[in-house]
Amino acid sequence: MSNTQQPLLTSFQLGDLQLKNRVVMSSLTRARATNPELAPTSLMATYYAQRASAGLIISESTWISPKAIGFINIPGIYTQTQVAGWKLVTNAVHKNGGKIFLQLVHSGAASHPEHLDGEIPRGPSPINLQLQVYTEDGPQDAVTPLAFTKAEIRETIADFKTAAENAKSAGFDGIELHAQIFTLIPQFLSSAANQRTDEYGGSIENRARLLFEILDALKQVWKSERIGVKFTPAAFNPGILKPDEQTIATYQYIFNRLNDYHLAYVHLVGPAVDLYGTTIAALQENYFGQFRKIYKGTLLSNLGFSRETGNRIIADGTADLVSFGCPYIANPDLVYRFAHDFPLAEADTNTFYGGYERGYIDYPAIIPVQ
Repeated sequence: MSNTQQPLLTSFQLGDLQLKNRVVMSSLTRARATNPELAPTSLMATYYAQRASAGLIISESTWISPKAIGFINIPGIYTQTQVAGWKLVTNAVHKNGGKIFLQLVHSGAASHPEHLDGEIPRGPSPINLQLQVYTEDGPQDAVTPLAFTKAEIRETIADFKTAAENAKSAGFDGIELHAQIFTLIPQFLSSAANQRTDEYGGSIENRARLLFEILDALKQVWKSERIGVKFTPAAFNPGILKPDEQTIATYQYIFNRLNDYHLAYVHLVGPAVDLYGTTIAALQENYFGQFRKIYKGTLLSNLGFSRETGNRIIADGTADLVSFGCPYIANPDLVYRFAHDFPLAEADTNTFYGGYERGYIDYPAIIPVQ
C-alpha cells in the first residue's frame, strides 16, 4: 500500500483542529515523574516531542488532585509547578509541529492510604474492589473505601474543572476524560462497585450521572470539540469490576447521550479477550461497528492495531481515527514507518513503568525526528 493510498496518513478535521494524519498516540503511563512534586520534566518533554509526527498525542493519565492519586510517579495537573512542567511538554510538541491533549484521571477506590497521606480512598460505595494497588512499597491489596458523600462528589467535579483550567494554562490543545478500566467513572458505572441508593446509584441513568456532570463541568472550560472521552466497555479487570448483564445497555445509553455533546471524539478500546461465553458476547461480532451505529460523532478506535488493520478500519468507515499504544514506545517515528512500510522496533517491557532515559527516549528513529 503506497503512502497516498493509506487512510491512516490522510488529514482529518477534528472540530476546529486540522490533524496531519489519523494516527493517534494513545495515553501511555510511563511513570517518569520521579520527583516529590509529581511534575513533568524536561525528559518527558523530549519523549513527547520525539513522537510529535502523530496526528494527535494523548498524554499519559494525569491526576486531577492529590485525592486522585493511585499509582507512583504519575504526574499531576493541580499545582503551578506541574503546570510549568507541562508547559515544557506542550511547547516541545508544538515546536515539532504536533498537537497534544491531556488525559485527566481520578483513581477513586482504586487507591491506597499510602497515596493519600493515610486517608481512606473514596468510592461510590464501601465495597472493596478486590484488586492490587501499586505503591512505593510495591503492590498492596486495595482497602475498603469510604463512600463519597454528595459534597465530596461536588468537590471532585470541581477538581476536574480546575484541572481542565490548568490544562488550558499549560498550553494543551484539548483534554481527554479517562472513563476506562478500573478508575472512578467505571466504578460508578458498575453495579458491583456502586450500590448507592441516591441519585448516583441504582438505574443506568443514575450510575452514569457522574460521567455527564463531569463532562458538563469540563464544557465550562473547553469548547466541547476540544474534549474527548475514553471508554473500555470490555475491560475484564482483576477484582469485581467486570462487564455484567447491564454493560451493553449502559454503554448504549452513554453513547446515545453523547451524541448531544458534540465532543472532539469518543475513544473506544476494544476487547483483549474472546467475548464468547461472557455477559457481553453480543459484542463479539463487529464490536466497533455496533457502537459506530449508535454514536454519530468522531470515533477513535484502539485494539492493538497494526498498519494494515488500522488502515482497514478507517477505509471501511468503522472508525475515523486509530490510536496506537505500545508501538509508540519503541517507535517515535511510527508515522514514517507506516508511510514506508518499515518494520517496527520491539519495546523493552522492563522499562515500561519507571526509570529514566533507557527505554524511554533512547529508541532511535529511522530518520532523525524533525
